[in-house]
Amino acid sequence: MRQVVLDTETTGLDIANDHRIIEIAGVELVNRKLTKNSYQVYLNPERTVGQSFKIHGISDDFLSDKPLFKDIYQDFLDFIKDSELLIHNAEFDIGFLNHELFLADLDIKIEDYVSKITDTLSIAREKHPGQRNSLEVLTDRYQITGYDRSYHGALIDSEILADVYLAMTGGQRDLGFDDNSSKELQSRFSNNVSNDFNLVKIKASDSDANQHQNYLNSLKIDRGNN
Repeated sequence: MRQVVLDTETTGLDIANDHRIIEIAGVELVNRKLTKNSYQVYLNPERTVGQSFKIHGISDDFLSDKPLFKDIYQDFLDFIKDSELLIHNAEFDIGFLNHELFLADLDIKIEDYVSKITDTLSIAREKHPGQRNSLEVLTDRYQITGYDRSYHGALIDSEILADVYLAMTGGQRDLGFDDNSSKELQSRFSNNVSNDFNLVKIKASDSDANQHQNYLNSLKIDRGNN
């Protein structure tokens, strides 16, 4: 099972106001384990970053020589192809990504390239109804540490989200044992106990057996008197 934990940074919150993506990043999970395979790119948004600089710390000067989305889209699509995307507030990021594809005159959508899109915000709301479930809150709730949170960044946020996702979905729901394997496990355990331990069996003497029987008989007599 291949999953890509994805995040973006943008110049603002609204596509209608011509806000654009300035960073895309993702990390790979295979069978619920982080691999060393990741993707990151900074983009020239062809506009100023404006007030969003206070959030991500990415300046206009830094982005001035970075590629346009239309120059890197194929590498990005190749990275996410056939994976399950894990995104916190997926509607936002997918909306921006599809808008970038539209601006690049490409008649395709992210949904066409991946097997599934999972919104981790929805998972968090299901597990923690009525509570705040931002990535920052979840990071504290699940005690995810070791990251510099001075600024938001797509790569660091995708790494944090991977840890949060694994923590949120880490319950042992199915250990993969059917009835036969369970019986086999029980049999192995029983065999291991008998084989690994030198158990001493002590047989009661006739005298001990008679005393025990007399005690049981006395209990029956007491019950009859009551």
